[in-house]
Amino acid sequence: MLNDKTILVTGGTGSFGKKFIKTILDRYNPEKVIVYSRDELKQYEMQNNSFFRNYIGGKNDILRFFIGDVRDLGRIKMAMSGVDYVVHAAALKQVPATEYNPFEAVKTNVLGGQNVIDAAFKNGVKKVIALSTDKAAAPINLYGATKLTSDKLFITANNYRGTQNIKFSVVRYGNVLGSRGSVIPFFNEMKKSGVLPITDERMTRFNITLQEGVDFVLKNFERMWGGELFVPKIPSYNILDIAKAIAPECEQKVVGIRPGEKLHEEMITESDAMNTIEFDDYYVIVPSIKLWSKKKFLNQSNGNIGKPCPDGFNYNSKTNNHFLTVEELRNLIKTI
Repeated sequence: MLNDKTILVTGGTGSFGKKFIKTILDRYNPEKVIVYSRDELKQYEMQNNSFFRNYIGGKNDILRFFIGDVRDLGRIKMAMSGVDYVVHAAALKQVPATEYNPFEAVKTNVLGGQNVIDAAFKNGVKKVIALSTDKAAAPINLYGATKLTSDKLFITANNYRGTQNIKFSVVRYGNVLGSRGSVIPFFNEMKKSGVLPITDERMTRFNITLQEGVDFVLKNFERMWGGELFVPKIPSYNILDIAKAIAPECEQKVVGIRPGEKLHEEMITESDAMNTIEFDDYYVIVPSIKLWSKKKFLNQSNGNIGKPCPDGFNYNSKTNNHFLTVEELRNLIKTI
């Protein structure tokens, strides 16, 4: 699928970006992979990583590094020249930070998303997948609201393609195990003090590993029609179980929910369910605007047969039928 293709990853030096790039270099023979990010230190560290160094210069001269911000339309247009596929992973995603700096989140997550769309049209890109978050479903915080807006921009972009052979889709999933800013590195640091701060003992979250997230994006490049919002079926965990898995010896201190946090997360709301199709290991929220036949998609989505979700369905981390045990969490954490 990605053999002889040129791929650009915004946010390419982040947790997801690096894992995605490593995976496609392991599995495919792309023509070129462009790492687009605004952090020169992270680019320097990536360029000097023992794995990525093999793809810079010499016979396998595949990797390219662009310093740039998605807020800069001119720069992202230049970087996207000759690109076939785009993964848009750049975002401001820390909930407390975006609550206190709301328009900065708008500039990156909303205006930056539109810049990626405009640059893709300008350069004749074939496929674009934008990463979303469970916080975009019925959002109560600024981060979630900006990502919901971004989701709508990418889905609606399919309306404007005219005769261009270009497709835009969105992938939404939950907390990535061990990613920067997530609870696991935080607990690992706090256990040195002997006390783990717990926001609320009832709190639940969806869970996905970085590799599972990357694999899900790759699968959706194969099956996307343009306009879908893909949601994987993934397990949940309780915050207390994460604490027990990381530091069972530590005292737990309830400190209260942070600004903008939910007690439980949703990936598909009851309202979304009216336009949601269930497959064996994932869901698809189909566009409410008519881009193609929903009936045809139901029966011909990459050889899979789907079924409409029932009235009243929602996909919530609290009511999820698959919860990870403390032992399962402990084993997963060891793989990070």
